[in-house]
Amino acid sequence: MADVVVGRAAAEDLADLMRTYSLPADTPERVARVLARLASFPEMGQRLAGRWEGTRFLGGPWPWMLVVYEHHPELDRVDVLTIQDARRSTAVTSGGR
Repeated sequence: MADVVVGRAAAEDLADLMRTYSLPADTPERVARVLARLASFPEMGQRLAGRWEGTRFLGGPWPWMLVVYEHHPELDRVDVLTIQDARRSTAVTSGGR
């Protein structure tokens, strides 16, 4: 099983989303349940291209939430890079940020 590491930027992104959208207090736990699947299946997310080549994404606890991560098989680790709102024009699936 891979270790799942949430980076500082991803944690800040989640805090911003919680504040901006008034998400419930249990949001971190909901996200943690999604991330727990990555420990067993680190390549389950769709691959990204362009600027985000080498990363993958999967949906969070809400359909609009994207969790972007890198899998490092040689380290048996998954690094969560950012958590974004897919509806924004700057979202990774839109070619932004």
